[in-house]
Formats: sequence, C-alpha cells, structure tokens
Amino acid sequence: MANRLAAQSSPYLLQHANNPVGWYPWDPEALERAKREDKPIFLSIGYSACHWCHVMEHESFEDSAISRFINEHFVPIKVDREERPDLDQIYMNAVQLMTGRGGWPMSVFLTPDLKPFYGGTYWPPAARMGMPGFNQVLAAVAEAWEQRRDLAIEQANSLTEHLQSIAAPQPGSSELSPALLDQAVAALERAFDPTHGGFGGAPKFPHPMDLRLLMHMWHRHSNDSALRMVTVTLDKMAAGGIYDHLGGGFHRYSVDERWLVPHFEKMLYDNALLVPCYVDTYLATGKADYARIARETCDYVLREMTDSEGGFYSTQDADSEGEEGKFFVWTPELVEEVLGAEAAKSFAYVHDVTPEGNFEHGRSIVNRPKTIEQCARILGREVHELERELQVSRAQLLVAREARVHPGLDDKVLVSWNALMIEALAAAAGALDEPRYLAAAQRAADFILRTMRRSDGRLLHSWRRGEAKLDAYLDDYACLASALVSLYETDFNERWIDEAIGLSDVLLNLFADRQHGGFFFTAADHEVLITRQKDLYDAAVPSGNSMAARALVRLGELTGRNEYLSAAENTLRFAAGLMRQSPSATGQMLLTLDFYLGPTPQIVVVGDPNARETSAALVALRHRFVPNKLVACRKPARIAEGSPALAPLFAGKQLDGPEPCVFICEHFACQAPLFGQERAVAAWEVLAGDHASRQQAGI
Repeated sequence: MANRLAAQSSPYLLQHANNPVGWYPWDPEALERAKREDKPIFLSIGYSACHWCHVMEHESFEDSAISRFINEHFVPIKVDREERPDLDQIYMNAVQLMTGRGGWPMSVFLTPDLKPFYGGTYWPPAARMGMPGFNQVLAAVAEAWEQRRDLAIEQANSLTEHLQSIAAPQPGSSELSPALLDQAVAALERAFDPTHGGFGGAPKFPHPMDLRLLMHMWHRHSNDSALRMVTVTLDKMAAGGIYDHLGGGFHRYSVDERWLVPHFEKMLYDNALLVPCYVDTYLATGKADYARIARETCDYVLREMTDSEGGFYSTQDADSEGEEGKFFVWTPELVEEVLGAEAAKSFAYVHDVTPEGNFEHGRSIVNRPKTIEQCARILGREVHELERELQVSRAQLLVAREARVHPGLDDKVLVSWNALMIEALAAAAGALDEPRYLAAAQRAADFILRTMRRSDGRLLHSWRRGEAKLDAYLDDYACLASALVSLYETDFNERWIDEAIGLSDVLLNLFADRQHGGFFFTAADHEVLITRQKDLYDAAVPSGNSMAARALVRLGELTGRNEYLSAAENTLRFAAGLMRQSPSATGQMLLTLDFYLGPTPQIVVVGDPNARETSAALVALRHRFVPNKLVACRKPARIAEGSPALAPLFAGKQLDGPEPCVFICEHFACQAPLFGQERAVAAWEVLAGDHASRQQAGI
C-alpha cells in the first residue's frame, strides 16, 4: 500500500511512496503527531539522483523488519533537499557537527520540537565494514529516547544553540580591497593541480565560480598564471569522462583526480555554471573547442532538460537498470555494431574504448586521453578528416544510446537553478550568435514569472506538471533578479529590468537583516524553524548572499538606486572576513567584490539594436571578454520612453551623429560620445585589451 508520499509531486518523495515505512512529508500533520505522541522524528533527507539514497531505500526502507521498527518508535519524515533547502541546510549543519562529515542520504533524529540529537548519513541495514547497522542505530536511538531522554534532550538543546550561533555569523571586519582578490588567487594557486587541472585531489569538483574569478583576475592584472589554471582545467575536464562526449553536458564530479570516472548524475546547475566558464574563456582566447563545449552543453539542456512549458528540469539520475553509469558506457563490440569496423577502430582509439575497459566490468567511459592532433598523427590521418568522421560517429552512437533504458529524470523546475541556466543561455546566445539560446532563456523567464508565483506576486520555489508550490527562498529571488539583468543586456527588453526591481524589493523587505547585514535564506514570514540561516558559503551553487549582492550592485549601477548599492556593499562588508579566511568557499562573493571595486563600465548605446550598424557593434562587443560591464540600449526615437528605472542612465543622451552613439560611463559619469560602428568597436578593443592599455585609456 502507498504511504502518504503518494500525494506529493516531488519525484524523490514519489520514489518512496510504496515503502513499508509510513513516511510523512514535512507537514503540520507529522509535526503535530510527534508532539501529541511524544515521539522522536526520524528525518531522512535526500534527492532523486542520489545513488546512496537509492541504496538505503532498497536495503532498509523496503525491509519489513526495519520499517516496522521505524513505524513503531518514530514519526518518519522524508524530505527532498531540493524542495526544502532550508531544512537541508539546518540539519546538514547538525550532522556535520555531530560526525565531522555530511552527505546524502542524511538521517537525523529530532525531538518533537525539531531539535536534532543524533544523526549521520548512509548506514547499511546491518553492521559491515566497520559501520554500525541501521538496525543497531535505530534500536540505540529508541532505547536512548525511552531510557535516557534527559541526556538526549540536553544534547539536542546544546546542538541547537550551536546551530543558532553559526546560522548568523558576525559581520566581518576586513576592508573591501583588491587584496582580498589577490589572496584568493594565491590560495587557488596553492590548491591547483598543474597536471590534471582543478583544485585539490580526488574526488574532484569543477569549481566554476573559482574559474570565473581567475578569468576576472587575468583581465584585471594580465595574470597569465590565472588564465593557465583556467585553460588547463577546462581542457582536462572537456577531455575527461566527466564530460558526455556523445550527448554534451557535464556529470556531477569525478571520483578520481584526472576527471576520468564521473559520478554519472547530471545536475542542471553544474551545466548552467560551467557554460559561462567556457564562454568567457572562448572570448578571451578564441579557442574554438571552448565554444564547442559551451554549445554542446546548451544543446544538451535544450534537448533533454527542457519542459514543454519552457522551464528546465533539475536532474538526470546516475543509475539505470539498477546500475550506476550503465547508460553511458561502451565496449569495442557495441561501438562496432553501430559504426562498422573501420569507423569503430578510429572512434575507440580516440575515445579510449578498449577491450579491458577503463570502468567496471570491462566497459569504457568515453573520453579523450590524447588530443585530436596526436591521434591523427598516430593514425596517419588528416586532422580535419578525422574530426569529421568522429563527428558523424558520435551522432550515430548518440542515436543508438537513445534506444537504451534512460536514467531517471527529476522533472521538477526550481527557480534558482532555472535562473542560473537563463543567465548561461543569455551569455551563450551573444557570444556564439545563437538565437535559439536567447529564445529558450526568454521562454524560461516568462514561464517562471507567469506560472511560479502566488496571487500576490511572490515567487514559488518549485513547479512540476502544472503545480507550483513552496514559498521561494533567498537564492530564488537573487538568482532570478541577476538573470533578468543579463537577459535585458542581451535583448534590451526593459520588462526584465522592471521585474528584477520587483524581486530586489522583496529581497530588501523580507530577507535583509537590517540590524547586522546580509540576508537570511528564508523570508520574514516563512515557517518558523529552529534557526534562521544565512548562507554565505558557496556549495555546488553560489551562496544566496553572494547572488543577492551581485543582483543588487548590478541593478544599482543600471538604475542609480542607492538603496541597492548600499545593501550590496553592506553584504560584501558582512562577508569580508569570510572572503579573507575561506576564499575557496566564497568564489561568487569575490566575483561580486570584483564588480563592486570596478572598473565597471556602463556602456550606453543609443541606436536601434536591429539596425545593421548598431547590431554589428553590439555583436562585436559580445564577442569580446569584457567582465563587469553593463550594457543598455534604446532606439533614438524612444530615448525618453521605456522603463522609468533606466531614465537616469539614458538622461541627456541623444543621437547627434551616425548610429550607434555610444557612451562609456562609470558611476553615471560619461566620456564623450562615440559615433558610428567603427569608433564603437575601437572602444570595445580597449575595454577587452590588456591591463596596461586600459590604464592608459583611463578605464
């Protein structure tokens, strides 16, 4: 019989709907029952693509004896961490304090008033390999609650006090200076792996915010070491098994130090954050491979992760047919069945598909251990001829792969992750001259603003199959506001600026800590939990505070609204100590600091963006790496019309010569206007040039 999760929309919760555990969702009924019956809560948090969540479900939550014990002694609650990141943050902090590590599935035991007193991550059903069995853990916790409750409550109170102290850290004392950026680069240099790229050892994660920070530092100081760290990392990732060479897009992380064996799940946010890394580096270096990877990743999202309504799905699972990675791996025989002997031989050599395999059970993860030039030389082939053949082979293998049993898909739409993808597509649309990407970004933004809102206009966090629910969190508002600014800079539809302002006003009114600085993760009218968090550290996604500061400083510079600039500055000052102490965990905040410190050129274009010369000038700008710029454009005949929010930026700017007329400003102080396409493009060359040339030009 189905349990109470059968009525939920989350794919993760629905995966557990037929467990014999009498699961509740996190709702008033469950919380009231715990109080009424004076029972502890067993809180299990995970997500749909989590491999070990699947394992624990099959081993323990489908076990009749374990389920009976849980149902008898606890109120069991199952939570999707992607739907309830507020709960996940609080109780993950608790597990890390108790055990020194975290992860999913997260298993926490709470008092009826929601205070944690014991927890961990995955436990096997019975003791093995030095780990206690889940059956032992359950019995011990139940016995402690019944026989030594005072100690359990004392532990819960002490832990909750500690959680409350770390939930809202004290404001920082460091100055907002370029020294913080330089210290961050030095820390990344110490952690950098010069052989395989990336930072640290196995398991190895992409660190997209750190890579983008290094690109900004290369532009700020002409720091070739920073650029080398980025290019080595991006090259090695694109060649490794972490990248899907057939379908495009990146897996979650690599279990080894050389990017070969991934954890095969694909998350929307990883791909959304990596696309701008490859776009920026393509613009800076002109290397076509970076454009190819960005394009293939965007195409993957549009092909496999886009709902018919326009939103982007959350996750593709690592597992299919009960095996991790089975969908993605190959053998020489399988390749030959699709390609024939000759093409299979070339593909297998270039992509490391061998009889012995590079993965489990003699199977191979497609990767490129040698460059295409090295392979062509060894195979006695022309580079372009070999590349053309491989392109055909990859397309044929992708078609064949599509006939396999697909991994599970978590098709819920989350505002914050969608916003990151909207921003990525907007960047790729301009840099790669791809109108499909802009159309997808516009459609997703319109879908969120039209569908994922309450009747009063407040955002809702999650949508699936026609149902939007759960009040949005800080990162939903912050990421979407920032994405809408980027979308405006791509299509110059001023609706996006007005919407971003509305979102930012909610940030200031309902999330800001006006007493100490920074922003809370939940709104002032959110469900009361044991603590109200402030997320300042980046995880797999940028912290909500860093994105709030980013959105506000960009909008402040575009609109001249000092309350936005002041709130952004206060947030940066609040986080200054953390940026100094933990630069590798505050990459997005450091990127926002780089923007705040400037130079931040406001590029105001008077001209019709659809007219030939103005369009050509804008295309030329989008083809250059100019970080921290803001771009606004209006038709000459409508210079005094449009959103009132942008009136200060366009005030006094008229077309007195050929289109486009370009004003390059800093904090609304503008240089003499530049008329015509040639002079505009010359200005872009200076903005994108080396540090010395920009200094000479006073930029």
